This record gives sequence, C-alpha cells and structure tokens, in this order.
Amino acid sequence: MFRTLDDRVSVHGQVTPADLALAKAQGFTAVVNNRPDGEEPGQPTGAEIAAAAEAAGLAYTAIPVDHSGLSEAQVSAMAGVLGAADGPVLAFCRSGTRSTFLWALARARLGDDADMLVAKAANAGYDLRPIRPALG
Repeated sequence: MFRTLDDRVSVHGQVTPADLALAKAQGFTAVVNNRPDGEEPGQPTGAEIAAAAEAAGLAYTAIPVDHSGLSEAQVSAMAGVLGAADGPVLAFCRSGTRSTFLWALARARLGDDADMLVAKAANAGYDLRPIRPALG
C-alpha cells in the first residue's frame, strides 16, 4: 500500500484516518502532509488528518506543496522532519509524486547521491527527471 523510498521514508497518495492507524501498526512514527487543503473536493482536511495522526500516536507535520512548486522553505522543513524523526516517516500528497520530490531534494541537501535517489524513486514508481538538475 505505502511505497517505500528508503528504510526511513515511504509515500502515498491521499491518506484517510484509517490509513494512519495502519501506518502506526506498520511501525511509522511520523506523517508529513504535502497536500494543501481544498485541492480536490472531498479530500480530508489537514486538521482531520492531524487529529487522526495524533489519535494513532504519530507525529504530524504539514508542508503543503501547491501548483506553484517547491520552495527552499519546504525543502528545509522536510529535511528537518527527516532529521528529527525517531522512526519511519510516511509522506503523502495526491499521488505521492510531490512527496517523493520533496524527499529527494531534502535527502540531496543532506548529502545523498543524486543517482541513488533517482534509482530509489524509480524502484517505488516515481520519476525524478523533472527535478534531477536540482539534486546535484
């Protein structure tokens, strides 16, 4: 169900409160919401996901990424979450692509090899070519 990028991060499309209970049962310790509220009719709000994360015992961080693209502040925030997490992190957006891009940019900032990041993303079904130049 969740797509594994590396031993510390998995991604997914829009999650539900029930998905967060499953994530906790699978050993995740934190969830990152990369989806802005109101992007699509009927999607759970960030507040609903935050409440479900808290109820499941997961740390919750919102780093919404909209159509304007990824910013330096978002990459810094994701790097901070990855560095501070005390276990596996689940990041989500509509399809998992924005979460994967943000993970890759954050990991590149933390010193990971760009080709390795591209390969890990490809193994999970994601294409980093649109951001490859930014990975170093």
